[in-house]
Amino acid sequence: QVRLVESGGGLVQAGGSLRLSCTASGIIFRINAMGWYRQAPGKQRELVATITNDGVTRYADSLKGRFTISRNNAKNTVFLQMNSLKPEDTAVYHCNANDGPTDYWGQGTQITVSS
Repeated sequence: QVRLVESGGGLVQAGGSLRLSCTASGIIFRINAMGWYRQAPGKQRELVATITNDGVTRYADSLKGRFTISRNNAKNTVFLQMNSLKPEDTAVYHCNANDGPTDYWGQGTQITVSS
């Protein structure tokens, strides 16, 4: 099993920045990618960004240039730097880890961007 613990959510004004962190623990040696997804009220969960163990990144097209994903492999932690936040970025952000056959999810952290 893999456990993911997120931190860094909160309330921010439009145009502001936030940084999310997610630390993995447990049986982590098989994890090959980590990332972030988000779910806004009434919408499906969607990709934000992912990063592989080798540092290959993938972003939702609409978020490129504002969000940056990075990771510290030694600390089993992935980060999401979010800049120029917009009210439409309001959602619950979930950390994800994948070890091939299995996706693991964190509890989620609320991001609210006020206009």
